[in-house]
Amino acid sequence: MLKEFKEFAMKGNVVDLAVGVIIGAAFGAIVKSLVDDVIMPPIGLILGNVDFSNLFFVLKEGAKAAGPYTSLKEAAEAGAVVIKYGVFVNAVVNFLIVAFSVFVMIKQLNRFKKVEAETPAAPAEPTEEVLLLREIRDSLKR
Repeated sequence: MLKEFKEFAMKGNVVDLAVGVIIGAAFGAIVKSLVDDVIMPPIGLILGNVDFSNLFFVLKEGAKAAGPYTSLKEAAEAGAVVIKYGVFVNAVVNFLIVAFSVFVMIKQLNRFKKVEAETPAAPAEPTEEVLLLREIRDSLKR
């Protein structure tokens, strides 16, 4: 069973998948930082100093302290039940960036595959048997 698992784990597709997952996780962290630290602050500034990661709606006030809460952290510490729609907006922007990046990558890969498919392969050199049969054919024609 261990041998079968080793054969399975060393197949090209499994290794490629593992590499893809690792790179995808790193890419996700980069996109999250891009959205949280680069894209959303200027958008929030344009909209009037809004911090999207701190936008929330209180469903039920906390048992430890009553609202209003000035931040999401304060609401969480009070034990309030909240809808974190600002965090959701950030997640949607993250998704759109990742989805667009994957779309562009797949489009480029398909373009490269199309170019490879259009270039004709050089004809293979005839084998010794084929050369010998041609010689026999030519000698019989004489």
